[in-house]
Amino acid sequence: MAIEHIAELLRALAHPLRLQILDAVCAAELSVGEIEEVTGIGQPGLSQQLAVLRKAELVVTQRTGKQVFYRVDGERMQVLAHYLGGRLGGAGPALPAGGGDSAAAGETAVTVRGGAAGFARVLR
Repeated sequence: MAIEHIAELLRALAHPLRLQILDAVCAAELSVGEIEEVTGIGQPGLSQQLAVLRKAELVVTQRTGKQVFYRVDGERMQVLAHYLGGRLGGAGPALPAGGGDSAAAGETAVTVRGGAAGFARVLR
């Protein structure tokens, strides 16, 4: 995969709302209305963010009647994870704990969500 292409994928991932959407459609295929309900992201912002994810081919769509369903493109995410894992020596550095998380000093917690692509959160 070309470096420019990897950079495009990383730019698409580098937004809190898009990560929230990917997290929602990671576990199950959801309609736009369901994504809106789960994430709390209203229209037209949701449509704008879904368009970025579609363009980067990080989500796959399926039309059923008038509804469009979204799911994570597992293959695409695997390629990206493989590329990054190879660059990080197979194991990335620990991620800093986010804002209001309270973990005991020295405690490390990892949560991985199942599905086509897993997202992990590491607390230090």
